[in-house]
Amino acid sequence: METERAGQAELESHLGYWMRRVSNRVSGAFARALQARQTSVAEWVMLQHLRQRPRTTPGELAEALSLTRGAVSKIVDKLEAKNWIASSTKREDHRVQLLSLTPRGRRVLPQLAEIADRNDRQFFDCLDAGEKASLRHLLGKLAEFHHITDTPVE
Repeated sequence: METERAGQAELESHLGYWMRRVSNRVSGAFARALQARQTSVAEWVMLQHLRQRPRTTPGELAEALSLTRGAVSKIVDKLEAKNWIASSTKREDHRVQLLSLTPRGRRVLPQLAEIADRNDRQFFDCLDAGEKASLRHLLGKLAEFHHITDTPVE
């Protein structure tokens, strides 16, 4: 009996299958670990972005994270409610809202980073340093070739 019809490969022969299988597990575990801290992946990504680029406008966040302005607004509201970010206005134009981390947000960020680091160790420490570098390189090559620039937030 033939296990494979002409032109129909087994599921496991597709690289996309393996990428999705691993990605779902890695991202799911990370999301659950953040949820235990009442934080979403989108909130984590936004905090990281604001750490690297303080005084960012909501529009700049929407563009950088490939989110709608409405989605950014909802995340901003949640982060402001936690007192992890604050808004101010641009001196030259008071209509422009600028977002930055608060001292409390800067204190919580290392704790959330440890969750991300722990998640990476859990899933990728079975690889040696060279294998991790190769995997990072190959995934970067695929992202570059296919012009994948959006930041995953789910």
